[in-house]
Amino acid sequence: MCRTNKEDIASISNLKNNKQIIFISPKSKKKEKKKQITPFSTMENAVQEIVAKQVLTVAKAVEDKLDEEIHALDRLDLDDLEVLRERRLQQMKKMAEKRNRWISLGHGEYSEIHAEKDFFSVVKASDRVVCHFYRDNWPCKVMDKHLSILAKQHIETRFVKINAEKSPYLAEKLRIIVLPTLALIKNAKVDNYLVGFDELGGTDEFSTEELEERLAKADVIVFEGESSRILSKSKAQSKKSVRQSTNPDSSDSE
Repeated sequence: MCRTNKEDIASISNLKNNKQIIFISPKSKKKEKKKQITPFSTMENAVQEIVAKQVLTVAKAVEDKLDEEIHALDRLDLDDLEVLRERRLQQMKKMAEKRNRWISLGHGEYSEIHAEKDFFSVVKASDRVVCHFYRDNWPCKVMDKHLSILAKQHIETRFVKINAEKSPYLAEKLRIIVLPTLALIKNAKVDNYLVGFDELGGTDEFSTEELEERLAKADVIVFEGESSRILSKSKAQSKKSVRQSTNPDSSDSE
């Protein structure tokens, strides 16, 4: 009869219970760990290194640009700043002189020329002139309303009016037939005309802004968009008829 030792008895007992015992040496455990960690950790480290290099590159570029701007400001010494300041003061001085000259010539207000001979001195004195040939009727009063607004907004241009019926020589020479007519004058020469309301929608309910834009197209005023309308109402409000503020005293006929 064969003898069985204690280990054999234990193995048989485990097999009966459908259990398997696997013994792994310490060396095999180390090899298994290396196989599981190495591939993933290597790729992750590589990605992190690439991202870090890109971030550093971008940061360096931004830093260099800021340094360049700071150095440019540092290079502006007191003399440079004084030159810029003096240049700006000269520009402001010239503009102030222009404004004073314009005001002395009657710019900034809408005035009437009472004698034909005065027309020539007015157009020679100013580079830009808008002259309204009118008669005492409703359409001409509508035009007066808008021109009085624009005269205050566009100090660079002289706005005047003259009675066409009392100025037969000018009316014939400039071929003024339909009233109101605006003679748009540049450098002492009539450059363009605005006859009646046809170019303003064919109605007396046109806005000051529409007239302003038409004058700007003729380059008889300096047009700056919304900034040139500081003294006027919004476009929606200015669409209202001027009849609300002025009473007509005659028909629309000439």
